[in-house]
Amino acid sequence: MSNDQQPGRSARHLALPQIGDEGQERITSSTVLLIGLGGIGCATASYLASSGVGHLILCDFDTVDASNLGRQVLYGPADIGKLKTSQAAARLAALNPDVRLTEITDRLSDAALTEAVLQSDVVVDGCDNFATRFQVSDACVANSRCLISGAAIRFEGQIAVFGPEYSISPCYRCLYQEADESLDNCAGNGVLAPVPGVIGTMMAVEALKFLAAVSGTRPGQLSLYDAMSAKWQQVAIKKRTDCPACS
Repeated sequence: MSNDQQPGRSARHLALPQIGDEGQERITSSTVLLIGLGGIGCATASYLASSGVGHLILCDFDTVDASNLGRQVLYGPADIGKLKTSQAAARLAALNPDVRLTEITDRLSDAALTEAVLQSDVVVDGCDNFATRFQVSDACVANSRCLISGAAIRFEGQIAVFGPEYSISPCYRCLYQEADESLDNCAGNGVLAPVPGVIGTMMAVEALKFLAAVSGTRPGQLSLYDAMSAKWQQVAIKKRTDCPACS
């Protein structure tokens, strides 16, 4: 652990009995794969980098658009038209010069995704389409990796933790099926700018808890956030006996 991270950067983590030296060392030596660097991914990546995660693999093939700037807080007007991965990496390196950053700017084939998943201790998925979510989930199930998945639209958001023991816990396909791909997206329905940040921040919390082996994470539970009422609701995800991925 670098001098910057201990005791300075990590001082408040070290003071937590649930984390301490051992938990922070686990965080510092870990690798996290981030799928999607939109509003959710920007918030997640920022807190993982500032918390001392040793290696972040940033995966996004998109470029920054003016419509992104209200909620994707790693980018500014000067970044429009540039790759999200490169601009995000520059901001994250400024937040924590000790973090190792790997950029993936291609659409991942199954083989390339498997390779990235195998490099990671936990996968965080904040992408905006079902096809990618299913692909990521299948790779996590096949390789026994914890998956933290989140989404946001309008004034609502959700987060769920899956695995890594998929023989006894549900996967993303137990929650959604291909027929659900017609569900709304934020481009057509809008989203209140801070809501993806709330979801992304909570995904960072769950990732850090998992990496530090903090008890309390409950795989197979869907957490729903309603910004209008400022309330959270928890719903148990049932493991499908006919799930094509984890049954």
